[in-house]
Amino acid sequence: MSSKNEKKLTDSRNSQETSPINSDEKFLDQTLRPNSWAEYIGQKNIKDNLKILLKAAEQRKHPPEHLLFYGPPGLGKTTLANLIAKETRTQLKSTSGPAIEKVGDLAAILTNLSPGDILFIDEIHRLNKTIEEVLYPAMENGSLDIIIGKGPSARTIQLDLPPFTLIAATTRIAMLSAPLRSRFSGGVFKLEFYSDEEIEKIIERSAKILGVEIENEAKTEIAKRSRSTPRTANYLLKRGRDLAQVREKNLTNDIVKEALNMLNIDELGLNSEDRAMLTIIEDKFKGGPVGLNTLAAALSEEQATIEDVYEPYLLKLGLIERTPRGRTVTDRARRHLNR
Repeated sequence: MSSKNEKKLTDSRNSQETSPINSDEKFLDQTLRPNSWAEYIGQKNIKDNLKILLKAAEQRKHPPEHLLFYGPPGLGKTTLANLIAKETRTQLKSTSGPAIEKVGDLAAILTNLSPGDILFIDEIHRLNKTIEEVLYPAMENGSLDIIIGKGPSARTIQLDLPPFTLIAATTRIAMLSAPLRSRFSGGVFKLEFYSDEEIEKIIERSAKILGVEIENEAKTEIAKRSRSTPRTANYLLKRGRDLAQVREKNLTNDIVKEALNMLNIDELGLNSEDRAMLTIIEDKFKGGPVGLNTLAAALSEEQATIEDVYEPYLLKLGLIERTPRGRTVTDRARRHLNR
């Protein structure tokens, strides 16, 4: 494999126990990920289905079938892929849709897999359509069809691939073609937002790994403002720990509140960009409706950012509504903005 492809394809080495935190915390996010189903909090329905699927595959001595996870960022799609690799004691090789630029890139990745390996493709909705079509026979028949040459002298060669499992993740499942979705024979799973109680359990576990003592009220405060997302909760926990360390104090509720206020995160977990979106709809467009194109221009943001980052949580809280004519703010949003 070329050095370019080696950069695109990273190996995730499996560890059966939590490793200690290095002084520079180089791999901190990886360290906070759960190492077993018992440590993975939330998404109970998905966990139950995956346990059965993996156990059945192990009994048949076959690799698990291909899996697709989708949902907003930070809910644990990559974590699930890593956990499946740990539970099946196999090697996980990771790449992303944008990183696979040519058919040759995909061929290099697939032909370097060992029997039973798991290939994880993040943001698979950004995969080139030509490459996507080459992926079909690899998923269905375990073969790779490559065209060599051009014009009348072109010929097709077929390469047999070792048995493998493809696990894909996306934040925008609507952008996946129906033929690709249908080839995930193991299942298509949607990750849901977490409850405050589940987030508190995640914070408690992460605090132990970080070696931080945190008050119960501080855990509750972080959970309330974490946007129901584990990645955000861990981020806020680390920023609170940083402030406590600098102030040479314990991680109390007051320290957490001060850290979150410094980050401009309010009691609902909204940041300045979220509030700006609500304010623009309410003040400039009289509460809406306003089209996505117009809203993106007013915010100087891309439409995809609004749809993938801002809207899911605002919709969950009932602060905005999607209508056929565009986005509108709700009475709850007006009360939150003191309108």
